[in-house]
Amino acid sequence: MADEVASAFLAEGDWEDGVAGQAMARAPRPLPREEQRPLSGRRLLRSAGFRFAAIYALLLTGSAVALAMFLWWSTAGLLDRQTAAAIQADAQSLAERYAAGGLAALVLTIDDRVAQNVDDDAIYLLVDRNGGVIAGNLAYWPQAAVVRNGDVYELPFERAGMHSVAMVQSFTLPGGLRLLIGRDARIRAQLHSLLTGALLWAIVVVVAMASAGALLVRSLFRHALANVSATATAIAAGDFSQRVKLSGRGDEFDQLAETINDMLDRMARLMEGVREVSNAIAHDLRTPITRARARLEDAAGHAGSAEQLRSAIERATTDLDGIIAVFQALLRIAEIEAGSRRSAFATLDLVPLLADVAELYGAVAEEKGIALKVDAPARLIAFGDRELIQQAAANLVDNAVKFSPPDSAVSISATVTRVGVEVTVADQGPGIPEPDRARATERFFRGESARNSPGSGLGLALVQAVAQLHGGSLRFRDAGPGLIATLTLPAHEEARQGD
Repeated sequence: MADEVASAFLAEGDWEDGVAGQAMARAPRPLPREEQRPLSGRRLLRSAGFRFAAIYALLLTGSAVALAMFLWWSTAGLLDRQTAAAIQADAQSLAERYAAGGLAALVLTIDDRVAQNVDDDAIYLLVDRNGGVIAGNLAYWPQAAVVRNGDVYELPFERAGMHSVAMVQSFTLPGGLRLLIGRDARIRAQLHSLLTGALLWAIVVVVAMASAGALLVRSLFRHALANVSATATAIAAGDFSQRVKLSGRGDEFDQLAETINDMLDRMARLMEGVREVSNAIAHDLRTPITRARARLEDAAGHAGSAEQLRSAIERATTDLDGIIAVFQALLRIAEIEAGSRRSAFATLDLVPLLADVAELYGAVAEEKGIALKVDAPARLIAFGDRELIQQAAANLVDNAVKFSPPDSAVSISATVTRVGVEVTVADQGPGIPEPDRARATERFFRGESARNSPGSGLGLALVQAVAQLHGGSLRFRDAGPGLIATLTLPAHEEARQGD
């Protein structure tokens, strides 16, 4: 009998599964702003600054709402769980007393607990099948009370003429008896209301602060980009002297400004180079074109025989071939700088390549009384475009032989160093003055010592382009007298092992 009573008393077991009335007070979401109709409003919504500011505000508001909900759950929710646990423990104790002593023991226990309830928050009510009060501190069975064996739920009720709310648990006992156990939750409800109001106001304050912060972020963002925008506008209008101002803070915007300024400086140098190349082409080609035209006109008007006419045409053709060679060199340099020749890269031995170059210029050097020497190991492996490297070496040797005085020497050497394979050409000519070395690889640049010598000023520019294509470098230093030109190329692993 005791087991049957206990089972009826505590049906549906664990109180945590039956706790009701723990709904969290959710913070109301702020209403979305009405879409602004004017064009300026649509531009605002499309702007990056507005998006970043909105994301900042949403993240801050979302974090505040999540924190408020956690605080509500950990305070008001904890009170609910503690109250439900107290009711569950009370019900367990009454079930044991009822099982041990029957109805009389249950009534005695209820009266004793009502008398000892100093806080006057405990609720007990035992009624018969007709609703007559047997024990407890309520005058009647609340109309809203429904028997839910094992469940704790909220119940509005009236006691001592005052309306209140309680968390209760109700049971059906043998013989049609009904038992109601609970705790007055009026103070808990007031605490809920106070806590909810405080959290809602806190969220309102956070939303206001997030909005103000979003406006500040947008203002800073616009201020940082206004500098870039103003500079870009000036550049687009043709003022290439403008640069993005640095704040001096070294932040990401300063890094962006430095990158943009470097880009603009490079663009200015490229444009200046284009202008110089254009002027140089016009200057260098005007003379041979004018000379060829004059010879053809002279031959057309004064040639007395076919032989004289043929000779004038051949001389004009030679001048035009020089013009074609200039354009071919320019196209070659452009092709190299575009990197389109990397597909021809392969492993090659530089020693026979340099021997071929020395053999090619040997006759010219011997005619001028110049001793041409080659100093290289038996094998020197590199990785690159054989044709381009050979042309670069040939250009260096050509310059050395061209500017060296009679009865002097030109040496070609190759070796493996820490930075790669170095091909060095040294002569005993006038060299390149220190101020001109930085410009020696510019297209059409010719120093004072080369003004009266044949050439287009594109040889060293092509060597520089070949070096950059291979990831190497071209350096000049004084030989006292003469010039030492060093072409550095990446070494193949086999060359390093051999070294």
